[in-house]
Amino acid sequence: MRMKWRLALLAALLLPGFAQATLPRSNAVPGGVLVVDVGDATQPAPVVEWQGRRVLLVDDAGRHKAVVGIALAVEPGDYTLAVRDATGERALPVRIAAKKYTEQKLTVPQSQVDLSPGDAARVEREQQRQRASLDSFSSTPPATFTLRQPVPGPRSDSYGKRRVFNGQSRNPHSGMDIAAPTGTPIVAPADGVVLDTGDFFFNGNTVLLDHGGGFITMYCHLSAYAVKKGDSVKAGQAIGKVGATGRVTGPHLHFGVLLNGASVDPALFLAPVKAAGR
Repeated sequence: MRMKWRLALLAALLLPGFAQATLPRSNAVPGGVLVVDVGDATQPAPVVEWQGRRVLLVDDAGRHKAVVGIALAVEPGDYTLAVRDATGERALPVRIAAKKYTEQKLTVPQSQVDLSPGDAARVEREQQRQRASLDSFSSTPPATFTLRQPVPGPRSDSYGKRRVFNGQSRNPHSGMDIAAPTGTPIVAPADGVVLDTGDFFFNGNTVLLDHGGGFITMYCHLSAYAVKKGDSVKAGQAIGKVGATGRVTGPHLHFGVLLNGASVDPALFLAPVKAAGR
């Protein structure tokens, strides 16, 4: 199944007039996405890097476009994008604007804040395992950047919020929380391949999907998952169910999106929420 999915996508890429699906909304801020024109698509594709990491490159309207994820930890200011091709290497200037995120105060069991030595060691092992998956870069580009919402329910604006657990500050929230009852089916928002699944200390039951070129989605706190590492999945296919596993205050889906290893705002890839009455 995995080979068939890749061959089908390769065939589409070779079709005359093939056009990449709609690009994500560009928002050059910490936690945002930067779309940069890096050259004529009739020329061989260059290799593009951002802060030492290879970034996703697609063809759009006859141009090579770099789709860059900007980590929340990036400070506002002037940077460069490294572009290498047959003529050499050049640096394209980019500017990252400031964005202020709010604070979120949460109460959880104290054992999930002040970790025991055993739990701390477990978390370190799990972070190394997940980092290896999240830093991966497959050669096949994504079929689309337009994602369907993986579970019905109201979307929170929790992405980027500085989290304070039991009065202690921790890392900003790296995904979107979608409220839904335990057991609600979760579906793949686009075609992909399962990078990993597992039960993790903070994230609970988790599924990671690779959509190609370092474009990865993440699903956490599940009550159960219905896929395994290496499975190919289609958009709309069930991959698990909403739960309250890991460090949570109640049932919901933590939905994360990553580009070149950086967790970015999932809202940039979803259709805007329609206003009431429209």
